[in-house]
Formats: sequence, structure tokens, C-alpha cells
Amino acid sequence: MQLAASRPNDRKTAYWGVPWEAGYGYPQARLEGSAIYVSGQFNHDEDGNLVAPAPLDSKGKPRDFSKMGEQMRTAYENISKLLALYGATLEDVVEETLYVLDMDAAFAVVGSVRKAAYGTEHPQCASNIIGVSRLAQRPQLVDIACKAVIGSRAA
Repeated sequence: MQLAASRPNDRKTAYWGVPWEAGYGYPQARLEGSAIYVSGQFNHDEDGNLVAPAPLDSKGKPRDFSKMGEQMRTAYENISKLLALYGATLEDVVEETLYVLDMDAAFAVVGSVRKAAYGTEHPQCASNIIGVSRLAQRPQLVDIACKAVIGSRAA
């Protein structure tokens, strides 16, 4: 069964239908007024499988960060799909926060990945990047959360 972003319970919340939503107990996105709050998105496809998982060492920690760019692209694709449920796009994003396991690997790719995702050399959203010691899935290198405001697209 192919999973897709949906709003099964009401028009305010969105879900992927992946196991970790029920386990942790959260929606992927929530609409309040014209603001859309998107929970951290990462490198999973619509079946809930990880895309470009980082290989792990014997202690279960990522040992290679070369898939950072592919994981970022997948996270932005997931954000786009969630925003579309509310009639929004990445152009409506006003703030984003990237949580990364390796800052050097992130800085090597984040500029080109962000510009491609937003479709411009100058994305019009505030951006934060924070280095962390662990993310939800062990092979995960990046997690991106954001806030969008419907109708805020730059003219």
C-alpha cells in the first residue's frame, strides 16, 4: 500500500501514516489560521522506507556523511508534499530549522540543495542550522522543520 500525506482526522492536521507517528503521537503538520507548522521531515519515502540511509558503525552511529545532500532533498520533497495539502508551497515558508549530525557535511551541500528546493538563488525564509548528536532514525543525517504562512509568497 502506497502511503501519501493526508489529512484523515480533520482539515487542520496532516499525517504520513508511518509507524513512528503513532509511536510518538504527533501529526506531520498542523494548520492554525494561515500558519502551517511542519514537524521535522527527513529522508523517508511514501512507503516509510529510508532514502539514502547513512551506513552505521559497530556502535550504530553514522560513519559516512556523504548522503547528506540526498537526505536533505528528500526532506524538502516531503515538506513540499505536506504543504500542498493546504494549498501552500515552499514559497510560503517563512522559517526553517535544519538539525544535522555533521555541520561540515551539511555546509558542503546545504546551499545548493536549498536553492534547488526553493527554486531560487535567494530563498526568502529565515533559516537556522543546528548541530545535534542524534536524530530519530539512526541512519538519518538531517531533519528539517519549518513554518509556512499561506499567502506570504514574495511578489
